[in-house]
Parts: sequence; C-alpha cells; structure tokens
Amino acid sequence: MEGKPSESETVVQRFTDLLDDQDYAEAADLTSYPAAASATIKQMFEGLESGTVDYEKTQVIDLDPQSAIFSMDVAWNFGENKDWTYTLQGTVRKLAIGWRISWDPAVVMPQLSDNRTVKLVRTTAKPPPKVVDLAGEPLMTEQTINVIKIDPNRTGDLVGSTNALAAAIEPVAPLITGPSLMQKLAASQGQPVVAVNLREGDFAILEPRMAKVPGVVMEKQPKLISADRRTWSPMLDALHEVWKASQEQTSGWGVQIYEADGRFVKQVAGHQGPAGPDIAATMDQRLQRAAEDAVVSVGTPASVVAIQPSTGAVVAVAQNSYASEKGPIAFTGLYPAGGTMELFRVVAAAMKDKAPQDVSVQEAADAATALGVGVDFKVPGLDETTGRISAPGRNTEQVRQGAGSDAVLASPFGMAIAAAAISRGSVVPPMIEAGRPSTADTPIPDLPKPAVDRLRAMMHEGIGKPETAALRGFRDVTAFAATGGADGWLLATMGDLVFAVHIADADSGDATSRLAAVLLKSLATPEP
Repeated sequence: MEGKPSESETVVQRFTDLLDDQDYAEAADLTSYPAAASATIKQMFEGLESGTVDYEKTQVIDLDPQSAIFSMDVAWNFGENKDWTYTLQGTVRKLAIGWRISWDPAVVMPQLSDNRTVKLVRTTAKPPPKVVDLAGEPLMTEQTINVIKIDPNRTGDLVGSTNALAAAIEPVAPLITGPSLMQKLAASQGQPVVAVNLREGDFAILEPRMAKVPGVVMEKQPKLISADRRTWSPMLDALHEVWKASQEQTSGWGVQIYEADGRFVKQVAGHQGPAGPDIAATMDQRLQRAAEDAVVSVGTPASVVAIQPSTGAVVAVAQNSYASEKGPIAFTGLYPAGGTMELFRVVAAAMKDKAPQDVSVQEAADAATALGVGVDFKVPGLDETTGRISAPGRNTEQVRQGAGSDAVLASPFGMAIAAAAISRGSVVPPMIEAGRPSTADTPIPDLPKPAVDRLRAMMHEGIGKPETAALRGFRDVTAFAATGGADGWLLATMGDLVFAVHIADADSGDATSRLAAVLLKSLATPEP
C-alpha cells in the first residue's frame, strides 16, 4: 500500500493541476516569485491560446526535509497532428510560508528564460509558389519590398519632411506630393503612414536621399508583386487572393520563442510541408500591356476586359487611373446597358418566338442572363459582378424613367462574358486560374441558335457603321458599339478573343472603337 504523498509531492501535483486548467494566477501563487511567475505563465497561455495542455508529474524526490527535486512530462496539442511534448525538471523548497516551487520560467517551458515570450504562429512554405501567366512565364513573385513610412512623432517639421520625402521619391512616384502625404497624416491620428512601397532596385537608388529626411522609417517586407513592373491590373489583386488561399492550404505551424524586444530566437516545435504548385493564371501579359496602353489613351474612366471564348480564360483586364480611383470597376462597376439592350432583345425574341420590336423592356432585361449578364459567377479569388437586372414590381419605376436603358446595369466583365457567349454560342464560365472554371448558383438559360446567328450578324454589321471605322484596318474583327447615357460600350471579337470596352463620359460615339484600335495596334507592334 502506498503511503500518504509528501508535502513536496502535493505541491507539485497541485501545480500541474492548475497549469492543466490554465489557471495562471493560482499556479503562480505556488511559486517562490508569484508576480514574475504569473506574468510568464499568463503570456505563455495567451501566446499558445488555441492549444490544450497536459502537465503530468512523473517524479518527486525529497533531498532533505527542506527541499526536493521533481520532473514533469508536458504535452501540448494545437489541433490534428499538431503535437509538442517535452520534459521539465525543477526544485521545490520549504519556505516560511510553506512548500513552494522555486520559480524559473524553465519549470513551465524550456528556453523561456530572461523575459522571453512564446507564440504559436502559422508558417508558410519557402520558397512560396509563383503566379505564372498563360505562357508559363512569371507573372507575380514574392519579392522584398521596402515600405517607406513617415512617422509624425519623429520629426519636428512635418511639412518640411513630407515635402522632402515627396521630392526624394518623385522619380518613381510622381503622384505622391507633400500635401497628399499631409492629408494622409491628418487622417491617421498621429500614427505613421505609408508613403510608398519600393522594389529593391528603386530603393537602392533612392535610399540615400530618403535617409536624410527626419521622420522617415524604412522597413523591408516580403510581398507578392508583378514580376514585370509594366504589368498592372485589378486582376493581380484577385490572383493575390488565389495565392494567399494556396498558402493557407499548405501552411504549417510553429511554436516560436522571442526576446523581450521582439527579436526571434528559435522555433522549438512545429512542422511545415512543401509549398503548393505554381498558380497558373490565365493572363496574357502581352495582351495585358496592350490593353494598358489603350486605357491610358483616354481622359475619363475607361476599362477593358478580354476573354478567350473557347475556355472562359480572362486574358486581360485593364483600367486607367481615373477608373481606379473608383475601385476595380472593370469587375465591379455597374453601368446602364443602354444600346446594348438590343442584344438582349434579340435573345428574348428568339426565346419568346416574337419579333424583336414586340419584346418588352422587361423581357429583354430578363434575357440578359442567357448572355451571362446578371449571373453570379463564383470565381475563386475574385470579387465581381456581371450585372444587375431590374425585377418586375421592384424596379419598374426605374425602367420606365430610363426608357429601358437602366433595366440592365452591366459591368465591363459582364459585357465581356456576353461577347464570349456570342462568339462561342453559349455562356462559358469565366476563370482567372487555368483549369479552375467558375461556378454559378443559378442555371443559365440556353442561347437559342437563331439568336446566336442574329447576334453574330449584328456584330458583322456593326463593323461597317461609322462609330467603328477605327477598327476596319484590323483583320477578322467584328464589333457592336453602343452608348448608355454619356457612356460608351463596345463588344468586339477577333478569332478566339473577345473584349468589352467601357468609357465613362465618352467624348464621342467612336471613342470606344478608337480605344480598341490602340489596343490592337499595340498588340501588333513588337515589344522592345
């Protein structure tokens, strides 16, 4: 029969029970230095907050009536296959107030000495996957970015510092001015603000000039950015989300120790598997840069979305700075369909077996989904809308007042899907990652063949109209141009390529065709 446990053993057992309950205050009271123990144990549990733990007393050996040594096995679990075990030793002594654990951070976790902290972190594989374009060339890679901030608490002359920083970065960021930085600082409530993110090459050139400016803080961070600085598109943001999701799926875990000042010491537990495969984006960088050349030729918000109708691959998405001030409008902007309602009217006529002139505005609006406009596609990584169809009874006043032009609001993305449906003969689910077509929650009506034939005829006829004259010098191009209020629309096809152009406040009826001509001319010109 076992004897009654000794007082030293009782204290160690109580200590392990309280640690299992994560009761840091009571556990600390059983130590020789409760204040320090409480702070350390509390931080340990907060740093490893998703974990459960089992402290188990394995042995207590009394050395004399005043002291004993003990050992414990410790098992942490942070989820499936995320286990960490270790063994601890310590001393317990009889003090004037009774038996107490001799406090040392190492009696709860190894290497936790000297005010160090511990944290459970999500780890990612190195090197991470790249994003490659349609040709397999690098499109986005993780690079070291220099984040240049201005800290209002580190300069006595904020106006002087913001002006000096703006002058220093002017060669690469001419749009950032002293007053624009002051505006950001006014909204930041005394916190540092980011002035610009610089690639390593630019940073190396500008660093000496920036370093002299009081209040400038420079930090290095890894970031996924375009491999070629000439490629910029709201599609890159969506591909960044796809990349992030891949990083999440292949993420690992680690228990990491840090010094009191935040410096990393070492990882004491964890596992990180290999990175996921490179992400195969559908972007054609050559076409993308041609689309960029086109949108910057316009002085009002303009966007272009290009799709490969055979696959649904979104091959280029460009918008100019006027458009970007309003957000990623190529994907999310909603504009009156205007004259493009004629396309939906043709579909409705075929579906209802009516003459186009007998189709009501509402019937034409309802038929838009057969061309993909108004369909909610779930494209991984992408926040998008194809359009909004007015519903009977809910929006009839809007339809009546707008003479039907507001019965359908479409995005440039939605109109590109419509152009692809006309070219292909059916709606093709769009995708921005090869092999991962989008899905739609609602069924898409079939496109009647008579409607397809008539729509293609309208595209062929459209290229002969005055407003599309700018496109006639290019082979195999068909186009349909229309206006919606002051805005211009163009749907165009060229072989296995379609694109939609939208220009807000277009200066003329042929503005969209002139923009498309810049795109096609740029595409036909060899790059330097």
